Amino acid sequence: MPRIKQETASNAPTRVSPGSARSVLLTLLGEFVHPTHESTWTSTLLYAFHGIGIAEKSARQAIARAAAAGWIENDREGRRASWRLTASADALITEGSRRVRGIRSSVDSWQGEWVVLYISLPETRRADRLRVYRALSWLGFGNPTPGLWICPHADRAEAARKMVEEMGLTGHTIALNAQSLGFGVSERALVAQAWDLQSISSHYDELVKRFGGLRPRSDEATFFAHIELVNELQRLPSIDPGLPVPLLPADWQGTRAANRLNELRARWRDAAHAHWRSVSREHD
Repeated sequence: MPRIKQETASNAPTRVSPGSARSVLLTLLGEFVHPTHESTWTSTLLYAFHGIGIAEKSARQAIARAAAAGWIENDREGRRASWRLTASADALITEGSRRVRGIRSSVDSWQGEWVVLYISLPETRRADRLRVYRALSWLGFGNPTPGLWICPHADRAEAARKMVEEMGLTGHTIALNAQSLGFGVSERALVAQAWDLQSISSHYDELVKRFGGLRPRSDEATFFAHIELVNELQRLPSIDPGLPVPLLPADWQGTRAANRLNELRARWRDAAHAHWRSVSREHD
């Protein structure tokens, strides 16, 4: 791997943990590889990983696991390897990008329709509960009481159906479209039970504080800051369900914070992509 002097941004953000290598790889593939569908060298990926503090061993493991999962395919030139996206990775990245954009477009005129799932797993499938939690959280579902999942986005029903079928949960799931009858627990109270809005708001505050004060001093520093910012934005669907405006508190700051973060992303994008292309050419 060519030796390139690396710079960091002024007041650089806290480096991501080695356990996030898989997430960072998806960020690199989605941000820099997916738009052009060109292949990328292992050395270019390792350079990006190293610049944000992820050890080479963890980076190589993430690449190997992505290949084993069918996200990327290998092309070799002697002892060197380059990688291209597979159709399944293309679909995964496209859907992830759609979900990230969906957070920013909170629905102003909500029709009051909920997608409701009740999933009851037997003791023999306790290990699947965490998988269900992660999958439904990613789709924007909240969990107000054990076994009950709600989502105010009617268009997520099809994705929920696929998840239920792929995880073999059909016989354990009751799925309904529903509207409030106007009595019992109010919809705002239901939202408060299903999602921790204070924690979501605090998460946005931390991200704005972390990235808003950065002043990258070079294209390379901008490149690394951009990777970390995009990585955080791509995690948001698991944290923020993108609730319709009528269900949000009057003083909700999440939308404003998300807009600020995306302004930074747009500001850094051109320099970051130019640096990626420059590094790719040098490694080539």
